[in-house]
Amino acid sequence: MAEYAASEHDGDVIEVRPGGRRRIDRVLAVDFADGAAQLSMTDLRARRDEAAQEETDLSYLRRLLHARIDIVRAEQRRRDEGGPASLITELARILSINAVGPAAGSGRHRMLEPSRAEAHRRHVEALVSDVDLSDVTSLSEEQLDGALVAYMAEEESVSHCRREVQQVMGRLNAEIGARYAQGSASVDDLLAGEGGQQR
Repeated sequence: MAEYAASEHDGDVIEVRPGGRRRIDRVLAVDFADGAAQLSMTDLRARRDEAAQEETDLSYLRRLLHARIDIVRAEQRRRDEGGPASLITELARILSINAVGPAAGSGRHRMLEPSRAEAHRRHVEALVSDVDLSDVTSLSEEQLDGALVAYMAEEESVSHCRREVQQVMGRLNAEIGARYAQGSASVDDLLAGEGGQQR
């Protein structure tokens, strides 16, 4: 999960570690957005951007999980309805809807790419070790049920952390907006700073 590969994370749900070195730990630390009014504009934007990147990674991970939940539910529905065993032909379509392309998080005006996409994919694939969704029609009812429970529990955990990160982003963005409204920061300074970062 975000920086939450199995070697770094105990269990199947995100555990934020106080004082931890991962980005999720920093962004959700109690003091990350506290004292925002005392931060320089540069530091304020840097923290907002760090939170935006974490939100983008969580959004991408959430989409990967949604894709797998959709696949399992589609196979369960096919069995209940007695449909033909042709779900394999639908896998690419389902995945393309849920987990292809950049993660459109709630960050800034620019589109952010997930910073650890491959690690996220490996993590999701390892959640249910005995389930191969590329051959989903061969899975037993018990395997499908177990996979759905695991994917949904993970999705709930990821979504919870994503909402908390979005709250942090909101606090930092509110402080930035307040400075513009009060005249203590200018759009020209913002554009000049971003131009320097892009060079």
